[in-house]
Amino acid sequence: MTDGIRFRDGRQHVKYRAELFRVATRASSLISCKYEQIMELRSSQRSMPPVKSSTATNHGYETTFEETTKPVSNDEYGQFQSKDPIMVVSTHKGNNASGGGAIPQSVKVDHPTSYVGTLMHLFKGNVGAGMFALGDAYKNAGLILAPPLTIILGVICVHAQHILLRCSEEMSRRLGNDAVQNPGFAGTVELCFATGPLKLRKYSTTMRKLVNLFLCTTQLGFCCVYFVFISSNVKQVMDVHGLEWDVHVHMAVVLIPILLTTWVRNLEYMIPISSVANFLMVGGYACTIYLLSYDLPSITRERKYIASWNTLPLFFSTVIYSFEGISLVLPLKNEMKKPRNFDKPLGVLNVGMVLVSVMFVSTGFLAYLKYGDLVEGSVTLNLDKKQILSQCIKIAICLGILFSYALQFYVPVEIMWPLIINKFGPFRSPAVAEIAFRSALCIFTFALAAAIPRLDLVISLVGAVSSTALALLFPPIIEMVVGWQDSTLSICTFAKDILIIVIGILGFFMGTYESINSIIQAFHNSNI
Repeated sequence: MTDGIRFRDGRQHVKYRAELFRVATRASSLISCKYEQIMELRSSQRSMPPVKSSTATNHGYETTFEETTKPVSNDEYGQFQSKDPIMVVSTHKGNNASGGGAIPQSVKVDHPTSYVGTLMHLFKGNVGAGMFALGDAYKNAGLILAPPLTIILGVICVHAQHILLRCSEEMSRRLGNDAVQNPGFAGTVELCFATGPLKLRKYSTTMRKLVNLFLCTTQLGFCCVYFVFISSNVKQVMDVHGLEWDVHVHMAVVLIPILLTTWVRNLEYMIPISSVANFLMVGGYACTIYLLSYDLPSITRERKYIASWNTLPLFFSTVIYSFEGISLVLPLKNEMKKPRNFDKPLGVLNVGMVLVSVMFVSTGFLAYLKYGDLVEGSVTLNLDKKQILSQCIKIAICLGILFSYALQFYVPVEIMWPLIINKFGPFRSPAVAEIAFRSALCIFTFALAAAIPRLDLVISLVGAVSSTALALLFPPIIEMVVGWQDSTLSICTFAKDILIIVIGILGFFMGTYESINSIIQAFHNSNI
């Protein structure tokens, strides 16, 4: 009996030692994982850029991530609980110069806007040179195929904007409304990755920089389009009055007033000019639609109902360029008196984009129906050159776009100037240095526009390269990242996001290829 007891005790002792070894191994693994998490959080704290206020002051807000001290059990480690923030965010004032190129993330709303006011801002942000190029886009798709495709792409773009808004709200809920106030596009993408799955958090800073890169490319591309648009239309007006200069000469003359507007560093001084620009654009659009609707040819006249599939990427690029206003939605919502009225079913975003879509479809359809394959990169170039009303329309729209240049130019300057300060600063005369940088960047856009003075080709290239990424690639990606972390990513949502990404990638590569190929052919045929 005694030997039996000793035998059982020996088995229990061996079992106890094996269990102790497994527990020690598990503890070592957990300590290693915890150490990696702490190092990731500390790395994100060091690389997280200061967040700059969009007001015209010299103070910004620096956002840093701190490790949470909440105890984590063995079973719950590595699983994000959606109701609990995984990071604590401390906000303190910092120096703008150390911004690291981050786009302004927080907005102090001194004068909140109403529903109608926000609707007008949304309208202003989506109506520009791209709308007047839709006649050329419809030529590349066909009279029957183009309208439904325009609506489909518009729905996808608006849906992507709703995705960005939802992800921004989720970041505010995770981190606390008081901790992260009004993140911008790049800030929202960074936060989605920084609070996402552990393996993706190290890419948060890279994603922010990538979004800022595409934002700079898009905005500077808009500036190049503005140079080509203004010089082409002004040349037509001046030619009628006997001043027959080359388009490059007109572009050089236009450079002078545009350069002066870029020296204005405070956007508050641009508000009156922006209001005048809005009035000129609305008046020019109304008169253009009136002339397009007058003496329309029969719809049975020789028009391509469905164009060649080879030219569809050019249509795609131009339409995406026209709809690319996704960088506006977060600032517009944050500046409203009642932000909930922005993205509700009958909110500003849906109502405004429906109106914009109707304007786009009507402009493109009427322009191609009236002028056919002769439609220009801007339908204003097809208007009667000698008619006084046509000349007034061209001058009004050109002035409206000229006054809007500084607003488009403001975004890349806010992203790039802090990087210049960090690398080459501090400067003895910061104001002079910034004006010199603004002048150099403006001249750079002028040089690019002068190299390719074909409005349709420039718009297609900008739309394919940068607008596609911002409108169709980043929103579904961050939705999958957020849904994966919350365990709320359904199969339908995943399939939908993958479909949007595939459309965006195809449009990106095919549109870029066709645009570059068209530019090469234009140079070969001496059309540039």
